[in-house]
Amino acid sequence: MLTPGLIATVCYGLLSIGGGVMGYLKSQSKVSLISGGVSGLLLLILAAMMNSGIQIAYPIAVIIISLLIIVFIIRWLKTKKLIPAVPMIFFGVVSLVLILN
Repeated sequence: MLTPGLIATVCYGLLSIGGGVMGYLKSQSKVSLISGGVSGLLLLILAAMMNSGIQIAYPIAVIIISLLIIVFIIRWLKTKKLIPAVPMIFFGVVSLVLILN
């Protein structure tokens, strides 16, 4: 069954992958590509687990998204650049709210 938390996890996973690819294309940042790809893929796997009824996937997704929010807050404070930090923080918080409700 599609739940808001499942949909949010899929969307944030895809956003993470897309952000990693954009970071690589824009700045040749392999770190962005790898970190965005790994975190996004993990979130997509967790979404599949959620869809299968595996309950442990929810807290793991919450942990990963929370860590990404922290990373992007730190990045925003260091660089003062709104993109990509603020959208990733915003959609991360929205995802957490949807997962936890």
